[in-house]
Amino acid sequence: MAEEKRVGFVTMGEARGAVGEIPEIGIGMLGYAFMGKAHTNAYKKIPYICWPPVAMPKLVAIAGRNEAAVSEAARRYGFEGYYTDWREMMKDERIKIFDNAGPNNMHAEPCIEAAKAGKHVVCEKPLARNADEAKRMLDAVKGAGVKHMVAFNYRFVPAVRLAKKLIEDGVIGEIYHYRAQYLQEWIMDPNFPMVWRLSKEVAGSGALGDLGAHIIDLARFLVGEPKAVMAKTVTFIKERPSAEDPSKRVPVDVDDAFEAVVEFENGAIGTLEASRFCAGRKNHEFFEINGSKGSIAFDLEDMNRLKVYLKGDSPEVSGFHDVLVSESYHPFWEWWWPHGHIIGWEHTFVHELYHFIDCVVNDKDVGPYAATFEDGYRCAVICDAIIRSSEEGRRIEISY
Repeated sequence: MAEEKRVGFVTMGEARGAVGEIPEIGIGMLGYAFMGKAHTNAYKKIPYICWPPVAMPKLVAIAGRNEAAVSEAARRYGFEGYYTDWREMMKDERIKIFDNAGPNNMHAEPCIEAAKAGKHVVCEKPLARNADEAKRMLDAVKGAGVKHMVAFNYRFVPAVRLAKKLIEDGVIGEIYHYRAQYLQEWIMDPNFPMVWRLSKEVAGSGALGDLGAHIIDLARFLVGEPKAVMAKTVTFIKERPSAEDPSKRVPVDVDDAFEAVVEFENGAIGTLEASRFCAGRKNHEFFEINGSKGSIAFDLEDMNRLKVYLKGDSPEVSGFHDVLVSESYHPFWEWWWPHGHIIGWEHTFVHELYHFIDCVVNDKDVGPYAATFEDGYRCAVICDAIIRSSEEGRRIEISY
């Protein structure tokens, strides 16, 4: 039987000329849990959301120690293969971008080796467990001449990027105050088992590095460099059931919460607060910035909105205005939906990783709008200063 002719049908091969050939760029990933899933989701969305993409992310390989788990992750996420030894993955010449989504103690050595192998590097936050470790990572990527980015994805929330533009344009004037909170509740139960985020050896710090790093990075991104901090850290529950043997309790040696007062080089002052002991708070990241001409406020749990107050408003309508950041002229919205059709947390990784791929393919600077390893190192210095301030009970000057 003769093949039926489909009138008007064009094959993809015939259609390629419409947008030209799109190169592929190989991705190798370490880690397949929470952040591995978030990053993979973004790579898979980039080709059809950010059309035409500067390159097609090709999921070459994923690495993890447990073969059963990592092979299942490769199958689930769509990677071509997997490694049980990340060092072997560094030899894979198909991989051009190394994406480190592993726990904090697995950030330094793999990223340094990836840089030595000539691979561009994305690393989850916090960059490292402490400033010394972060400095070694920074030196490695700079020495290798590769592109580098820390996944501070909240820089890529459209409302946060709009806040950045308002500040840069002088709309709220000279900045006087920055106050920020990052509050969760997930470890309040004393019988919640010991996990890696509660171990100094693995995580480096507790709520400080896990949550506080985000609001510290946004402080630098939006306001400027901190000059000094005074802080207090606390561990509310000092022992927890072992994950291996719940009948045994093991010590918790990281902070459950911290509070800090921060001075900025430009004269502004601020407060930083992070805790995983705030009943009712699921993922409450909030900041408010007060300036000489007005104020802006943001809450991650309502991430498509920015609250803006400008002093020149008529007295009849004076107060904060609720700006739904979803118009076509707002940051990143050229890729998404008609106005009012909001986006979510996971889409910040689409914006972030597309930006990094663009920087790699077209040799662009990763900063200042994305966080580089320099930003990650400076955040680590501030985290260390907060810990030191709490331990010594005094104000600590920030020195990079």
